[in-house]
Formats: sequence, C-alpha cells, structure tokens
Amino acid sequence: MKVNVTYSIDTNAKNAGKSCAKKAVLDLMETKLAIIFSSVKYKTGSLLDGAKEVLGTAPIIGCTSNGGIIVPDGYISSQFGFAGMMAIGDPDTAVGTAGSEKIITARETGKMVAKRAMEKVGTDRVPAYFMMIANPGEEEEYLKGIQDVIGNVPFFGGSAADDDMSGKWEIFTEEERFSTGVAVAFFYTNKEIKNVFDGKYHETINSGVITRVTEKRQLDEINGVKALKQYCEWTDKKIKDVKGVKILTESILKPFGIKSIDGETIVIRHPMNGNTDSSINVGNNVCVNTAVIQMQTSVDEMINAPKTLLRDLKEKIYNEPAAYILINSGSRRSIAEGKIDEMARKIKEEAGDVPFIMPFSFGEYGRGKNTSNLCGGLMLSETVICK
Repeated sequence: MKVNVTYSIDTNAKNAGKSCAKKAVLDLMETKLAIIFSSVKYKTGSLLDGAKEVLGTAPIIGCTSNGGIIVPDGYISSQFGFAGMMAIGDPDTAVGTAGSEKIITARETGKMVAKRAMEKVGTDRVPAYFMMIANPGEEEEYLKGIQDVIGNVPFFGGSAADDDMSGKWEIFTEEERFSTGVAVAFFYTNKEIKNVFDGKYHETINSGVITRVTEKRQLDEINGVKALKQYCEWTDKKIKDVKGVKILTESILKPFGIKSIDGETIVIRHPMNGNTDSSINVGNNVCVNTAVIQMQTSVDEMINAPKTLLRDLKEKIYNEPAAYILINSGSRRSIAEGKIDEMARKIKEEAGDVPFIMPFSFGEYGRGKNTSNLCGGLMLSETVICK
C-alpha cells in the first residue's frame, strides 16, 4: 500500500483540486480512493472538477472542514480557501464509495447508500471497515441504516463542518455533493485497519441520571433538576453565561460524558444551546435512565491529546503504518487556535514519516475500546491503515 497526502491554498478552487490530485497520484500505480477535505470558501463543484481531471473515475469521499486542516507540513488555512487530499493506492484493496442527500429518513438513506457502495465494488459481501461522513444532526440514524445492511462492521469518520455553524458545509463523492445526507467508503482489503476513539477528558465527581429527554437531543432534566440548572451547579457557572449558544463555547472544557456499559469508553455529549426553558440541546443522542457525567480538561491537554491518542493507536497495530486519518473536533480547534501550530508539531513528531491528514469536524465517529460503533462530539477519532 502506498499513500500520499497533498494540499493547496490556491485562490482558484479548480486549480487547487487539480494541483492536489497531481501530487497525490504521482507515484501511485492505481488510485483506489481519494479523501478530500476542503474549505467552504471554495466552490466544491469547481474543486472536484479539477481533481477529477487527474483522478479520472477513482472513488472520492470528502467534506468541508472547520477553519483548516493539519498535514505533515503543519496547519493549513487561508482566507481564500484550502484543500487537502489523501490518495490511497494498493493492488490488494478495493473501495466502494456512495453518497446521497437525505431521502425519506436518515435511516432509509443509510440503507440505500450502503447497498450502492457494495454494488460499486460488484459484491454483496460486507466490507472490512468503512468510513462515514454525514451532516450534523442525525448521525446515529444514518449509521443504523448502514448497519441494517452490513451489520456491526467497524467504522470511522466525522460530520461535515463549516466555519461558523451556519450550515454551509458540504459532503461529496465522485458523483454527488450535498449538505444534508451521508457518504460512505467501504474498504475491501486484507490490510490492517484500526481506530481509536476518545475525548481524553477526565471524569469529575459530578454525575446524575437523565430523567427527561425530548426528541433524543434535548436534555431536559438530570436527577429531576432542569438540565441547565444542574450544569451550572456542577461547573460553578451562572445561568446568564450559558444561555443560548454561549454554552457551546463555555462547555468545551467541561462537557457531558456518557460511559459505555463496560466502563472502558466515555463518549462526549457537547452542550450546543442553553434553552429558555432551562433544557440543553446536545450534539448527539441521549436517553432517559442513563447516567451522565460532567467531564473536564484543559487547553494544554487538548493540544497534547491528538499526539497522545496517536501513540495509543500505534500500540494497537501489528504491521507498519501506511497512513493516519485523524478526525478532530472543530470546537477543540477553536479553543486551541492560538496553539494550533504546536498541536500540528506534536502530531508530526509522533507520526514521523507516515503521511496523515486531520480535518476538523462537527461530530466524530469511531469504535469504542470494547464496544460497537459510536458517535460523539468534542472527540478524537484516529485511524491507521497499515501497509
């Protein structure tokens, strides 16, 4: 397996796509997949047109990234736009990509996309691993639809993002592009693929039982107490400081966590909005009669976390790594903005000469330590593909 990572900050989106592709496929005999992460400032159609002039019919999956990307050369961002590409070549690997805007329901869309991805490879066998990209809001439902077709196949990925949460994000394959929907890349390979999924937060002594929820993502009550009031009591914050979207930033270092049944994985639930009725909208699904924990970390720990998790990932593999796909949270990027170059340097130190790409998403997906596939926010999802 051979993998190349390239990037461009050309002011012309089509030129950027073409430039990335030319460098990415330079010494690949056959490109089995191109993963692209780009700026919302680029016209996605033009970017893809440029890339496909070089890639031809090679499968593509990608989305827009929040603010920038990190590659071996460092943090890449520009006021005019940016794009990064990871191209994978391997004679023993086949990849089927498929994507669709949401049709009927998210679950039905997930089913349809999974069937189409298998058809692209000309098989009815389930893949060894898969990558998913969806719009923020219904990630778990898209995943259920995909798993209705292929079962509990391990996955990784992240939700599309923009620069200001205004919904300008886009998801794309070589055939489709849309803002609301899901895309997948099914890997058929004998190569080792492993994922680690963690927020690298610490548990506090503050925890309680969820006693009321509205429509899966509105957390109404904890221990019978209004959720916003309980959050303020736990974190010593004032209600006025976490009303509305203020809680989105205020909670990055102090979010909620939900522990897996075996206690090995804690998936973060990011508070997104402090509502006038003192409920809290969170970034992923929650349910009644489960425990929620107030988690905690620091900015410095967030800077170090991608490197630390990458070290954990390297300890899990038996073969030589060919590439790392590192999904990080856009909110984590925003709070670490002044030290983003330090984060990039630390990742490069740990990755060494292995190519990698890190986009910043509005939701992260991965495999718990001893659990099935999970979706969360403020998480790190780090994946290795081995030679």
